[in-house]
Amino acid sequence: MLLPLLLLFTLVPLLELWLLIRLSGVFGLLTTISVVLLTGMVGAALARWQGWQAMHRIRSQMNQGIMPAQALGDGALILVAGVLLITPGVLTDVVGLALLLPPVRLAARKGLQMWVAKHVRMETSFSSAGFPQTDGNSVAESQVVEGRVIDAHVIDTDVE
Repeated sequence: MLLPLLLLFTLVPLLELWLLIRLSGVFGLLTTISVVLLTGMVGAALARWQGWQAMHRIRSQMNQGIMPAQALGDGALILVAGVLLITPGVLTDVVGLALLLPPVRLAARKGLQMWVAKHVRMETSFSSAGFPQTDGNSVAESQVVEGRVIDAHVIDTDVE
């Protein structure tokens, strides 16, 4: 795990520097710097706007009782895009702008989902057994109904 991070943090900046030098030789230093600054500002504004949209979808879905998995994934990828866009360089700007495009983000999210499914193991356990009586008049218990855990606290067991 250390080697890929080392390569990422050494090779990407070197590649960025090489690209900036090549582009400044073709277009001039002022034009190259202007383009990098402009794409960073425009991209950061787009990332902010799309981030607000993702946040609105997350809140809306949570208010409806829906787990906002796709909106959370989009929000995370928009955050990554924003970080890439404020990082100076051509390559990071291209990747950041690409992540702001919904089809590219969808493909990235699906790729991440496949990677997580392959490399991360999750276990879930449910209990349907009741808990011991807590006092003379109440019993707490938990049941699994249609895949959901429902907690209950019985206050009075003697109904007359």
